[in-house]
Amino acid sequence: MKNRNRPSSSLSTSRVEAFSDGVFAVAITLLVFDIAVPEARSGTLPNALLHEWPSFASYAVSFLTIGIIWVNHHATLSRIEWVDRPFLFINLLLLMTVSFIPFPTNLLSHYIQHGSDARTAAIVYAATMTALSLAFSGIWIYAINRGLLHTDRIDVTTARSSIPRFGLGLIIYGASIVVAYFTPVGSLIMFAALAIFYVFDQQTAIGNTSFPEGELG
Repeated sequence: MKNRNRPSSSLSTSRVEAFSDGVFAVAITLLVFDIAVPEARSGTLPNALLHEWPSFASYAVSFLTIGIIWVNHHATLSRIEWVDRPFLFINLLLLMTVSFIPFPTNLLSHYIQHGSDARTAAIVYAATMTALSLAFSGIWIYAINRGLLHTDRIDVTTARSSIPRFGLGLIIYGASIVVAYFTPVGSLIMFAALAIFYVFDQQTAIGNTSFPEGELG
C-alpha cells in the first residue's frame, strides 16, 4: 500500500543507498593508507611495529565505526519507503562526515603521544564523531516526522519512541569531547567501547523489522 503522504515527485531509496555505499567504501578503504611500513634495523621490527600502535588502534576504531554506520544506514533505509530533497541533503551531511573520518584518524594516530597536541587531535576526532552522530540522528528523526517510513510495515508510534535513544547517544558523543581534553588515549578507548557495545547490543522491534539501539548500533 502506497504511503498517503508520498508526493508524486518523491524519489526511491535505491540511488541513495547506492551512492552512500560508494562513499562508505571509499572512506573505509582510505583508513588503511595511514598505516605505513616502519623503517627498522635488522632484528628491531617487532619493536618498530609496537611503536606504531596508535596507527593500528585508530584504524581499528574508525574502521569498526564506519562499518557499523554502514550496517545501520542500510537498516534505516530499509524502513524508508521514499525520500525527498531535504532528506537527500541530510544524507549528504552524514556522508560528508563519514568521508572526513580518515583525516582525524590520521591526525590522532600521529599526535596521540605528543603532549598537548594529543589533546587537540583527540578533540578533533571526538568532534567528528559527535557530528556523525548528529547527522545520523537527523536522518532518522526527519524520516519519522516527514512520514517517509513504510507505513504498511512500520509502527510509527513505536518508531517515535526510539528518538530519545538518539538524544542519549548525542550526549555520550558530546561528552567524548570533554574526555578527549583530559585523556586522549581514554577517548580512543571510549570510542572503541562504544563501537563494540553497538555491535552486540539488543535491537528494538519496530514493525516487522528491528531498528538498532542508539546512534550506531
